[in-house]
Amino acid sequence: MSAPEHERLARAALSMIVEPGDLRFLDDVAANGPIGSIERVAGRPEANPDALPDAQSRMDRADPAAELERVAALGIRFVVPGDEEWPAQLGDLAGVEAVQERGGVPIGLWVAGPLRLCDLEASVAVVGSRDSTLYGEQVASDITAGLGLAGHATVSGAAIGIDYAAHRGAIAVDAPTVAVLACGADRDYPPRHADLLRHLRDEGAVVSEVPLGGAPHRIRFLARNRIIAALTRGTVVVEAAARSGALNTLNWSQRLNRMPMGVPGPVTSVASLGVHHHLRSGGASLVTSAADVLELVGRIGEHLTEIPRGEERPRDRLSVRDQQILDAVPVYQGADPASIARVAGAGLTSVEEALASLAEAGLVERDGAGWRLTEPARA
Repeated sequence: MSAPEHERLARAALSMIVEPGDLRFLDDVAANGPIGSIERVAGRPEANPDALPDAQSRMDRADPAAELERVAALGIRFVVPGDEEWPAQLGDLAGVEAVQERGGVPIGLWVAGPLRLCDLEASVAVVGSRDSTLYGEQVASDITAGLGLAGHATVSGAAIGIDYAAHRGAIAVDAPTVAVLACGADRDYPPRHADLLRHLRDEGAVVSEVPLGGAPHRIRFLARNRIIAALTRGTVVVEAAARSGALNTLNWSQRLNRMPMGVPGPVTSVASLGVHHHLRSGGASLVTSAADVLELVGRIGEHLTEIPRGEERPRDRLSVRDQQILDAVPVYQGADPASIARVAGAGLTSVEEALASLAEAGLVERDGAGWRLTEPARA
């Protein structure tokens, strides 16, 4: 199944002339269809009061048919609503209030790599600070590796810091991972991650709302973040300062009724200030491992985690009365039952009965005429 070719051409043209996430255009596409929107962009404002003039400066240079041929030769595809590969979960962006004037269902997505977007329904986003610490990078990598081993793909932004660590953790266990960029899917941004992006184009996927060659403008990162959140079941933020862009992704996750999650850092860490605020205010669930994440994003009854408990000791199975008497037994030098009864504040008969059962449990032993703790009990 695929979208009609004339609609694909119209969407490709719109993608080439419209800024990502610009709701004026995306709302128009939703209301009038891509072909109707192209006609309104092409109309002259003086002749058509409903024309959309902001994109007209790029209209003359847009050749969608030639562009689709060019990207196909590069192994890149343009995925649009109506295609079998189109991820249905992106439809949740429709009607969600904009963030900084960006929102809406993408016109289409330019995709490089063999991983199909429709297979990301169970994926998890892991994002965070560019100014990351070794602690944050290790946690992010461990979480994505654990998610990958459990069959969940990772989505992130290929940025320096936490994003890179998130992709690296998935790759380490041969799990699928996807980078959503704020520039063209053909660009290596940041340049130092060229090898990572090359690997993702070969083994995973690099996705962008921006046409090929597009530069990573600041506003495009804000538009990109909504796609990361919408593609996934939940977003994990590992390290984010008070004004981190990763918090924008978390905000989208909340708006889309996805699972917002945060990893706590040291209370003195500026890098985790934004995460701690969301955890304290109830805006994110606290997670510390892949197991925690899996329990939150899995289906009901799946991946239930056990309550952490200390190692059980022989004393833990004793009654309170027997523990009281055991505490009165000397460590090394034996004492008679009467002496133990005085220390324990218990009757002699009950002490004698308790000593017999404690001996069977291997916790006390005779020392001449008295009783003392055994080596296991002392440990």
